[in-house]
Amino acid sequence: MIYVGTSGFSYDDWIGYFYPEGLSKKDMLAYYASRFNCVELNSTFYAIPSRFTFASLDRRTPKGFHFAVKAHKDITHSETVDGNVMRTFLQAIEPLRESEKLGCVLLQFPWSFRKTPENTEKLRALRGMMESLPCAVEFRNAEWIQEETFDLLRELDFGFCSVDEPRLKGLMPPVAEATSQQIGYVRFHGRNAAKWWQHEESHERYDYLYTEAELAEWVPKVNYIASKTERTYVFFNNHFRGKSAQNARQFAKMLNLTLPMDSEPPSDPKLLTDEP
Repeated sequence: MIYVGTSGFSYDDWIGYFYPEGLSKKDMLAYYASRFNCVELNSTFYAIPSRFTFASLDRRTPKGFHFAVKAHKDITHSETVDGNVMRTFLQAIEPLRESEKLGCVLLQFPWSFRKTPENTEKLRALRGMMESLPCAVEFRNAEWIQEETFDLLRELDFGFCSVDEPRLKGLMPPVAEATSQQIGYVRFHGRNAAKWWQHEESHERYDYLYTEAELAEWVPKVNYIASKTERTYVFFNNHFRGKSAQNARQFAKMLNLTLPMDSEPPSDPKLLTDEP
């Protein structure tokens, strides 16, 4: 099964582009879940919410909705993993596990996480600490793109996170691969090459709207990954002014998927377009 959604949902600049004018922040998730069947939580990278917060996320979403939760930075961006941090993280997400809404955990590593024997052992250690949790790994350093890495991920049952981003030297190439029978994972970061390295605000990097031709490149790739996995998650991270939601809806249609919002179109016809 293929799930398509966005990286994050709580954006003030989505008002008028995806969310109706006047919608309160506390109602954003319910509105989002009426139009998509999954979401990627990125805020967990910076701070681990309480178990109560995850229970609230569960209550505000329907049965069958899935969350992909990004691991805290102390898990992926530290040389060694603090066992207390890992325990806190796993205990916090337990409500989603209990309700069967935890799609997977995303382990996103920095560019400095290079292909070394030490980091290979860290991946092995993380698999042990994560127990049987479904996980996907996103590398930022292209050194990892080789068959030896894919074999390692298959051994550990970690899904490989395929990415689409600007075709710039040093960034990850658009490789589509499936390394876990459980999880396939794809992230669209946008192709704003001009603002990727040089920007005043971080959101400028993700100010990009994919064309239909650019998305079409990924249709056979995503179908290939889905053919090898139980669940494949596709998340759009080009979030500026709701462009991720617009492209996610567009891509789902290209994959012949039916999203919740297809049965109930927005009341404002201007929503889900690039015009406020």
